[in-house]
Amino acid sequence: MKAGPHPLRGYLYIAGAALFWGIAATLGRAAFTGRLLPGGALRSIDPLILSQSRTTLSLMVLLPVLLIRRRGRALRVPGRDLVRFLLLGVLGVAASNYLYYLAIQRTNVAIAIILQYTAPVWVLLYAVLRSGARPSWRRSAAVGLAVLGCALAVGFVGSRGLTLDPIGVSAALLAAFSFAFYNVGGHSVLARYDRWKVLLWVLVSASAFWMFVNPPWKVMAAHYGREQWGFMLMFSLVSVLGPFSCYFAGLQHLEPTRAVVASCLEPVFSIVIAAIALGELLRPLQTLGIVVVLVAIVLIQLPERAAREEELVIEPIE
Repeated sequence: MKAGPHPLRGYLYIAGAALFWGIAATLGRAAFTGRLLPGGALRSIDPLILSQSRTTLSLMVLLPVLLIRRRGRALRVPGRDLVRFLLLGVLGVAASNYLYYLAIQRTNVAIAIILQYTAPVWVLLYAVLRSGARPSWRRSAAVGLAVLGCALAVGFVGSRGLTLDPIGVSAALLAAFSFAFYNVGGHSVLARYDRWKVLLWVLVSASAFWMFVNPPWKVMAAHYGREQWGFMLMFSLVSVLGPFSCYFAGLQHLEPTRAVVASCLEPVFSIVIAAIALGELLRPLQTLGIVVVLVAIVLIQLPERAAREEELVIEPIE
């Protein structure tokens, strides 16, 4: 029998996932530019192959471990739930990853991040439509502050010369919908399965989808060397296996709106890591954005004064 939810533990798991993703953001930029190693020893990796390899290599690491530690029967799920895992893997994880990278390519990091992190708005809107109840002012304010804080943190507000490429903007918005989708859908299946089983089948679904879109012989035709494959293995652990295991654990303790607002720590961690590792200076507006995100996270986790029936609850998707 599963233990009851522990909100503080959930926030710690989500913060861990955001930290992993913050590190991965820096590594991803290095992969796209080929500047991870001095002298360009690691040449640029195609975004499609990077998206594909991070899920496939994560599956190749996770599956043997679970087969050794658990019986094969313990990993089985009913056919009806396999369809849900397929949707989470394809429309959630695979779609959000690739669309986010496409948005970065077509626009810039600031636009891609801020549009993807409108996801709390869509999760809250879904909760309102699903339950028919009005959200409390505190929850609405927290969602608004989270989006505003991300905009300030990544330099979207106060910046000039932003490239509003239609395809890039559309990709970023679709990435936000995908992010919101696996928050809501992941929460419902995690109410019945442990996170390792969910993560395994989501990775199976995403990997199968990528093999169909980009068959293995096309990946091999890129002729990547040991440095590229070594980087992709490390990147898969930092950007998928580590953060998603933490994020799914967090969703077992938090409902989707709180979890997705807490995930806005990712751009905060990305900026702080860049400042420490790359010597990039924090501008005043970025510092203000970090503070605003932290205020939003604190605000949304405070107990509601409203009656229990006014609390927004996401029901499982049928």
